[in-house]
Amino acid sequence: MNANDNPATLLTRRHLLGNVAGGLGAAAFSTLLRPDVGAAETTASSTVSVRESVLPHFAPRAKRVIYLFQSGGPSHIELLDYKPRLRELHGTELPDSVRQGQRVTLMTANQKSFACAASKFDFRRCGQSGLRVSELLPHIGEIADEISIVNSVHTEAINHDPALTYINTGTQQLGKPSMGAWLSYGLGTENQDLPAYVVLISKGSSGITQPVFSRLWGSGFLPSEHQGVRFRSGKDPVLYLSNPPGISGATRRRLLNGQAALNRIRAQTFGDPEIQTRIAQYEMAYRMQTSVPELLDFSTEDDRTFRLYGESARQPGTFAANCLIARRMAERGVRFIQLFHRGWDQHGGLPRGIRSQCRDVDQPSAALIRDLKQRGLLDETLVIWGGEFGRTVYSQGKLSKDSYGRDHHGRCFSIWMAGGGVKGGFRYGATDDYSYNVVENPVGINDLNATVLFCLGIDHERFTYPFQGLDERLTGVEESRPILELLA
Repeated sequence: MNANDNPATLLTRRHLLGNVAGGLGAAAFSTLLRPDVGAAETTASSTVSVRESVLPHFAPRAKRVIYLFQSGGPSHIELLDYKPRLRELHGTELPDSVRQGQRVTLMTANQKSFACAASKFDFRRCGQSGLRVSELLPHIGEIADEISIVNSVHTEAINHDPALTYINTGTQQLGKPSMGAWLSYGLGTENQDLPAYVVLISKGSSGITQPVFSRLWGSGFLPSEHQGVRFRSGKDPVLYLSNPPGISGATRRRLLNGQAALNRIRAQTFGDPEIQTRIAQYEMAYRMQTSVPELLDFSTEDDRTFRLYGESARQPGTFAANCLIARRMAERGVRFIQLFHRGWDQHGGLPRGIRSQCRDVDQPSAALIRDLKQRGLLDETLVIWGGEFGRTVYSQGKLSKDSYGRDHHGRCFSIWMAGGGVKGGFRYGATDDYSYNVVENPVGINDLNATVLFCLGIDHERFTYPFQGLDERLTGVEESRPILELLA
């Protein structure tokens, strides 16, 4: 007989503990059928409750994260890594001593020339700190004293899919949980009417439409209730949330109660934690029928808010509108909010393409920081801005007077962070004169992830999940550390 055909062999340790003394899980599910409550109340699954009893490990600096992810690889050379000597080196060949035989993508591997391209854009000293920020980001320059720029992030991946997977899940292997799923699992949610992890996607005006895949916000081997929930623009921001024609709220409530009772019987028989997850997800969807329309109703926002974020914030689906939604979610206690803005993959025509991308994100990114600060939320919200890698100093294709392109570059790239205990007006790490190699204070992907966890009061080495005989963790098994120098 196949062991998987025997329900007893499918019992997990968590299921066993959950059914001790009559079953804590059964007690929790019994609240679904209370007649004195209009909508069934649910508690977090036993998985989350166990984690909430021991987390955070120490006093957190932040309660939540807003990750402004710039998908496609924004050029650090044009935006955040000031290299004045490149003007002298413009048009010269990248020395072998700098390249050091490092691999490049197939898009440029066969080029006969690797001519260096200096940025066409100036950098300005900004704020009292004097941080150098590109003229392409004037609004971010105005909040320079609120941010820390990290110029020494590096990644092993040189193509989009593995690089996106790596920075979002801590590994290039598919099927692992995303950072947001880990935080949902470990810290739960502050608002039972909204998901702990929400994803918003916008399309850049550069015209580049690279896909982002749902596994980037997946739950991997964690219970599926912790996967990110994507909000869309338009009539139905969350698919299948609205009642079908002819189904009233009261009818939906009766259906869910009956379905929960059947699922509870199934869970007691087989001990599959995903059945409990399913009940929790159905209940969350029921509550979101009220909470989501209220969340996305901008009628309560005044004209001053739209002047702050820019008029494009009135248009659903734009990066500006998503930044405003992110602030509203932060107010409502959503744990992890991730905005993906596509269009940063400028292999050619970079000066024109990156200018339009910066127009998309500069004002709303800075507005989000200002808005959070004036509402007293910035100190408890960690905001991260950056992509999956940077761009090469050499031009992809022919270097012309007015235009050039840049290939993918993982050896170094730049991000910025704000709030959540991070220093303001601070720069960390350095690259060489070519902005090609890290020469001071390297920050690996899992160093960055460990830092995020640390800001939330989590020791990355102790934050684990048992899977296939291993204690899995977001930061993997390689040595990594939180960058404490970034913290105030």
